[in-house]
Amino acid sequence: MAETETKPHPDHHDEDVHDANYQAPPEKTIEEIMAADQEDESLRRYKEALLGAAQTEKIVVEPNDPRKVIVKKLALVVEGRDDMELDLTGDLSQLKKQLFVIKEGVQYKVRIDFIVQREIVHGLKYVQKTSRLGVNVDKMKHMVGSYPPKKEIQFYLTPAEEAPSGTFSRGTYSVSSVFTDDDKHIHLEWDWTFEIKKDWA
Repeated sequence: MAETETKPHPDHHDEDVHDANYQAPPEKTIEEIMAADQEDESLRRYKEALLGAAQTEKIVVEPNDPRKVIVKKLALVVEGRDDMELDLTGDLSQLKKQLFVIKEGVQYKVRIDFIVQREIVHGLKYVQKTSRLGVNVDKMKHMVGSYPPKKEIQFYLTPAEEAPSGTFSRGTYSVSSVFTDDDKHIHLEWDWTFEIKKDWA
């Protein structure tokens, strides 16, 4: 079964997600990476540490899924509170019905849980655009990095962000998220919502 590539979300212009001046290196298989620079002992050890079990076996966590990156979950992380989670493995059109409530002014982080299988992925990126009443109010773009295949779920945690505060900041916000990479593969796009309130209740 061939790997499919998702069409870009209408809210995400290509220049918003990818740096027009950046030229990604050519994609290489794990075998090609291991075969290169064999005479450089320190580089060889680094690659062995990076790739782990993936150098000796083909790691496929979900055989019926042809994708290299499977995004499993998004979580809002606030110190002292249980993580607020979105399951990204089901019907993504239903996510907007799950409203996150965030207390104004708190510090929060976004965590993305994902699986990498089959081959190493280079230059993963997480891009999030937030709007209110149809007007874009915020955009975050994070370089997640390169990840080898692993049997375990891997994750990325963004730096802390501060939720808006004040009477005029309270209300519902719409978010468009995309998980992509240097090679412009769209691994997942999804829309979700949160509400800024004076308190958690």
